[in-house]
Amino acid sequence: MSGKPVLWLPRRVSDATVARARQDYDVMLNEADTPGTADEIVAMSANVDAMMPCHSEHFSASVVARLDPRLKIIANHSVGMDHCDIPALKARDIVVTNTPDVLSDATAELAMLLMLGAARRAVEGDRLVRTGAWDSWGPSFMVGKQVTGARIGIVGMGRVGRAFAAKARGFDMEIHYYNRSRLAPEQEQGAIYHDTIESLLPVSDFLSLHCPATPETLDLMNSQRFGLLPDGAVLVNSARGALVDETALLEAVESGKLAAAGLDCFKTEPGGNPAFTEHEAIFMLPHIGSATTRTRDAMGFRALDNLDAFFAGQTPRDAF
Repeated sequence: MSGKPVLWLPRRVSDATVARARQDYDVMLNEADTPGTADEIVAMSANVDAMMPCHSEHFSASVVARLDPRLKIIANHSVGMDHCDIPALKARDIVVTNTPDVLSDATAELAMLLMLGAARRAVEGDRLVRTGAWDSWGPSFMVGKQVTGARIGIVGMGRVGRAFAAKARGFDMEIHYYNRSRLAPEQEQGAIYHDTIESLLPVSDFLSLHCPATPETLDLMNSQRFGLLPDGAVLVNSARGALVDETALLEAVESGKLAAAGLDCFKTEPGGNPAFTEHEAIFMLPHIGSATTRTRDAMGFRALDNLDAFFAGQTPRDAF
């Protein structure tokens, strides 16, 4: 026995993270890189002191009730925490942490890609070139929606929302936002605050979602709220699939209420919604908002920072 704490990595994190983890922990690595099932999580809890799960491992109340007392900390390799029953984990005296801050810019970049790709008909254009169907040009060919100078509505002005707003300013967009509370002037930087989503939607030529998935935000964008958007609006969702009623989204695209949508997350993951594939106005990516080398290393290191603090007898920086 090395005397080091035992750490389970249920998913293959970055090489730099694995290398650093092995310096201070006895690492149990899932080389298959498959999501940890409930039974696997419970079984491993008897063999490890700590876990570094991703959003693919679910710590529901029923799973938490079965965890072995040996497990002391869950250092999540994610910002979102909707896969963890925090009250149940706290009741078992299991410390839970996440990795805020470090993925804001990468996710905001992807939201910009989704907005631009949806607005400028990237799916359709790519298909035309790839299939050899591009055989003409004219002033009315592939006309899309211009981003520069348009009004952008942002739902949720946390770290990612503010990073997205900073990038939108580079396109001279008029920034409107809804948040649970108004930002300080230095954080607003001229953005226009709305105290209800209902007042935000009518001025949102583009709408970008950056709020967490909670019982209150389930199907935040439903038929009624889609109806409040300007005709020909563009929806961007790089946050959580639970925020959007996908049936209502399809109806809004098919009716022309939405000109387009850019989506990086879906109700069913992995896989997405097969009905979306019939619509080239829906630009889709497979939930890769934070998938850059720099950000993956930063996420892993932030999780390890939390573990190091815990095993040094300190309160982790990102403890819930």
